Amino acid sequence: MSKVKTDSNLSYRRIVAKFGTSLLTSGSNRLNQERMADLVSQLAQLHAKGAEVVVVTSGAIAAGREKLGLAKKVKGIPYKQVLASVGQGRLMNVYESLFDDHGVTVAQALLTKSTLADRAGYLNTRNTLLALLEMGVIPIINENDVVAIDEIQEARFGDNDNLSAMVANLIDADLLLILTDIDGLYTADPQHDPSARLIPVVEKIGEQIEKLASGSTSGLGTGGMVTKIEAAGLATASGVTVVIANGSKQDVLVRVASGEAIGTKFLPVKSGLDSRQRWMLSGLRTRGKLIIDDGAATALKKYKRSLLAAGIKQIEGNFQRGDIVAICDPQSVKIGSGITNYSAAELQSIKGAHSEEISGLLGHNSGSEVIHRNNLVLV
Repeated sequence: MSKVKTDSNLSYRRIVAKFGTSLLTSGSNRLNQERMADLVSQLAQLHAKGAEVVVVTSGAIAAGREKLGLAKKVKGIPYKQVLASVGQGRLMNVYESLFDDHGVTVAQALLTKSTLADRAGYLNTRNTLLALLEMGVIPIINENDVVAIDEIQEARFGDNDNLSAMVANLIDADLLLILTDIDGLYTADPQHDPSARLIPVVEKIGEQIEKLASGSTSGLGTGGMVTKIEAAGLATASGVTVVIANGSKQDVLVRVASGEAIGTKFLPVKSGLDSRQRWMLSGLRTRGKLIIDDGAATALKKYKRSLLAAGIKQIEGNFQRGDIVAICDPQSVKIGSGITNYSAAELQSIKGAHSEEISGLLGHNSGSEVIHRNNLVLV
């Protein structure tokens, strides 16, 4: 299939658009098909301009509640899974019908965290999504809520904000556009503070931004502003620009994709990561945490060194050799991820020790580096 040439007016070529429940329902208990038709029309415009678009959508539970005629929310995971099972087909039928009106083919992809946590599953999913884009198909992605349950935390993304960041990471997206029912990130909660101002650009997500997010709310659904900032942190670390904006604004998708300043824009802090590095940084397989001293942090960031046992101050988690661990500075701020050559138990014995002391302390030696530079990626 021949590829449509990308419109030169577009600032982003590969876009992940995330639609939350509150946006798709307009705050009601059912899907707002008029709102969905408007969003689909905008996506079809971008598609016609040559943009590669992936949709991460919520709304299956709301669609299931509507289909079953339930006015009130049903509590309990099994019931939510029933609603998701009933509603997912309806949700996709609505999308397919709306996209058919524009002559655009869509494909459904239901993902679980455990699928992407496996390296082979990550690559297979990536290859499938990229092949769909190459064929001019718009993938519509949701978490597989029927099998992903709260009790098994590692098998669940927890919300579609984080899922959208994982997908943006997965396909090397240029832009992650998270559309919700508020205009973006504010200096305070705009629902309670009339002096609250919209923050147009965030260069780096730090403690202050996280505190602002924790004080904001975002209508219905599982993902409030906190999860959106978490998602923005993951995506920007992978070199993806993130915009959080109000999905009810006229032509918001097309306008943001064309470079117009709408909502809050989070600038990418890292670029040029390969697929393996993005997988490591995603947190999908993180099994523990290493807190290192200032000297080790400087050696990693400034001099591109490997991580040695001498620089490790604290170990958290129960991980084995070959697992991915987060690397944090003395203030517990994550500065990277890497594949460890030693288990948590072994590191408890050798932390702070010089490399030549490892054999004597453990009775064996798996290398002078705890994490070799080639198996390490920094935020």
